[in-house]
Amino acid sequence: MQTQLFRRTRLQLAGWYAVVMGLILGLGGLTIYQVIIRAYSDSITRELEAVTETLHNGIELNLKQPGQLEPIIQKLVPDVCLVGKPCLKTTPSPHRHNLSKEHHPLNTTRQSDYYVQFLESSGILIATAGLRPDVPLTNGSETQQTVMDSEGNRFYQMSLPLHTLDNQLWGYLQVGRSLKDLDSRLASLKLAFLIGLPVITALVAVSSWFLAGIAMRPIYRSYQQMQRFTTDAAHELRTPLAAILATVDSVSRLPSFTEVEARDTLKTIERQLNRFFELVKDLFLLARLEQHTLATQRQSVCLNDLIHDLVEEFSALANANGLTLTAEIQVSKELQILADEDQVYRLISNLVVNSIQYTPTNGSVTLILNRDDNYAIIQVRDTGMGIAPEEQAHIFDRFYRVNSDRSRQTGGSGLGLAIAKAIAEAHGGNLQVQSEVSRGSTFTVRLPLKTRPTNNQATVIQI
Repeated sequence: MQTQLFRRTRLQLAGWYAVVMGLILGLGGLTIYQVIIRAYSDSITRELEAVTETLHNGIELNLKQPGQLEPIIQKLVPDVCLVGKPCLKTTPSPHRHNLSKEHHPLNTTRQSDYYVQFLESSGILIATAGLRPDVPLTNGSETQQTVMDSEGNRFYQMSLPLHTLDNQLWGYLQVGRSLKDLDSRLASLKLAFLIGLPVITALVAVSSWFLAGIAMRPIYRSYQQMQRFTTDAAHELRTPLAAILATVDSVSRLPSFTEVEARDTLKTIERQLNRFFELVKDLFLLARLEQHTLATQRQSVCLNDLIHDLVEEFSALANANGLTLTAEIQVSKELQILADEDQVYRLISNLVVNSIQYTPTNGSVTLILNRDDNYAIIQVRDTGMGIAPEEQAHIFDRFYRVNSDRSRQTGGSGLGLAIAKAIAEAHGGNLQVQSEVSRGSTFTVRLPLKTRPTNNQATVIQI
């Protein structure tokens, strides 16, 4: 059920991401398409305006009679053909031919894309030059317009009035340019968008499915941890409650019991309730540490004294388990940190108790104090059973025990290391472990120093 839930959520995330990215790409493509259309149109318009203005200015200087095209216009517009008459010809002369090309206003453009039309003032076509497309004849008074021939080819056309030397209206000059290259480019662009957008969207969908899986891994791991935490918490809470219920049930079955039996029963219930209370208190402390809501009283703490106190306190427990507990102070001056002393004490004591519990008889547990730049280094080294590499990443999880051991002899509630790590991180430090199966483990705590010590000198204190 959980796998189906996460797969469905992953599919929804990938789908929404693909839809959103498709819309963004579609809008982006449409915007780019409009920008390209505008850029091409502006470029063609400027080119056509320049050609038309140049032709207009050169032709008007040679017009004498309205409706009559002078032969000299051949110099400016080659291949001019009068409607119903043979095309105008000029005397073949290399010099004149070169001059014509040199002064031709279409010489710097693609002449094969242009056509020129001369209209009388009444709108009757007089002559044509260049392309001769089958476009409908339009009124010369319309300055700019787009026309289409019988084959569907588009032309952009510009019209300007022509005047004679005595300022009479001669007629109109119409210059048109083929839009075939523009339409071809836009068609290619449309095809690219129509094919590219679905392909890119499909690639985005596939990649978003992959990315959604990566993004949901921490959530899935958290969900698994929550499930494991719920199961473990239920197990831990059930044990004292079951003991209490069993005690009450056994007492209730007795026909009568003495005051001594009643006191023993109450002590059993009290012991289980205390265990229950300690578990709840540890859970509450861990939650507040992780949420940074625990009020702490930071003060200067001497780690040298703290290590000595820990060795003195836990030496009896170590001796009872047949172990040797020692301290190695590898600095000559005191190491001071700004911290909550009770929390730091609990941090290290949890590590010491853990090492004692998992170290067999005749083993040893060593507390080492050193420094590294601006950090104090506290190590708890034991010669215990060690931790397998695949389990080292989980030993700081709540309720986690190596080999799932839940016996009262080798472990507590399974919150000690989780609390220790939370305290270290709450003080700006960290907690790490190095371990080798059957050779022991070393837990290393790094805490920021209040002052930087000098002059290292190793000393060993054994209790």
